Amino acid sequence: MKTLIHGGHLIDPSSKIDEAKDIVIESGRINAVDKPGAFAGTKIENKIDAKGKWIVPGLIDLHVHLREPGFEHKETVATGTHAAIVGGFTSVACMANTNPVNDSAAVTEMIISRARAANQARVFPIGAVTQGLKGEMLADIGFMAEAGICALSDDGMPVMNSALMRKAMEYATAFDLPIISHAEDIALSGGTAMNEGPVSALVGFKGNPAASEEIMVAREIALARLTGAKLHIAHLSTKQGLKQVERAKADGVAITCEVTPHHLILNEMALLHSHASNRADHKMAPPLRSEGDQQALLEALNTGLIDMVASDHAPHSCVDKETEFEMVANGILGLQTTLPLLLGLVAAGKFSRSRMIELLSANPAKFLKRSDLGTLKVGSTADLTLIDPTLEWTLTKDQVVSISTNSPFLDGFQGRRFKGKVFATMVAGVVK
Repeated sequence: MKTLIHGGHLIDPSSKIDEAKDIVIESGRINAVDKPGAFAGTKIENKIDAKGKWIVPGLIDLHVHLREPGFEHKETVATGTHAAIVGGFTSVACMANTNPVNDSAAVTEMIISRARAANQARVFPIGAVTQGLKGEMLADIGFMAEAGICALSDDGMPVMNSALMRKAMEYATAFDLPIISHAEDIALSGGTAMNEGPVSALVGFKGNPAASEEIMVAREIALARLTGAKLHIAHLSTKQGLKQVERAKADGVAITCEVTPHHLILNEMALLHSHASNRADHKMAPPLRSEGDQQALLEALNTGLIDMVASDHAPHSCVDKETEFEMVANGILGLQTTLPLLLGLVAAGKFSRSRMIELLSANPAKFLKRSDLGTLKVGSTADLTLIDPTLEWTLTKDQVVSISTNSPFLDGFQGRRFKGKVFATMVAGVVK
């Protein structure tokens, strides 16, 4: 069966296309791309009117927490991948901090099986670096590689032992797997609730200094240089961390990095509102940093220094969030708000829409070594996202499809309204 998507505006950085195009899809792949009306004489069984919409490669999120197995009261593979589809993501990579931890082939295979049964977004499991995320012994890297992991990370529990991280990088290199680093010196940060600065001093909390991230970024770069490993810095949040990544790239280190939408949109001042209103939806790790750090991240969007934007989708139940501020679990929802938040930055002139799509599709696909994804070239897999750039809306609880609702952008908090929303998400040519 042939499907025609017509009347839309195609934005595909991999093909350097940003213009009106029609697309024909057949057997789950892009069959043809041409000027509007070019397929008028072609037999088409299914037509999708994309007038006024952007047609972009299916978005890919490299940093989500699907919580299953073990924390199904927060999220499941099925609900998380449905949230991904609603948010325009056709593929997600899920972190290993489940229960049991994804530190074995059996857990990896279970996640892949659950994703196949859910039949929503594609799922690429990330395996743990160490057994049980304890930072003591390496996980079964070889067996997990066989089972289908795409990378290794102890996200949420940084590997503090440098010798063990060196060994992990050497093993990862043998299996051509990137190491994703949660760059935090926990001895320095102490698991604190907010950035060390004027806000933490004002509310009387011990702060997490930017140096906590900077120290670990420097260590990871040194070890990657030593071992030749592929290194990815997750949720980079500091100006100095960015500078270190920039120097490492110039030195030829195989390093990439991601930033989150919330570190681009918010800074530590948001914690004042959160604290005053007794809300903890702004509490996350790394914490919201200074305005200077935020501005450095925004400026780096256009230079190519930042490789991708990832949501760090971290669902938590109300029990996890409705307690004393310092005891509140870190993290917010992200799958349904990443695209609209970035569209707001595009509208504000912070970066181009083409660059936005590159950060959300082509670059993550390259990280996953999937040349058939993140592109709308003829012959590629027909994963597409259709976006209505004009629709104005507010995220309400009844629109959240995740099990949890921990989002600082819910119900127009602090006047937050979005402009731009997903119109349709297609995986292998099928609207989900």
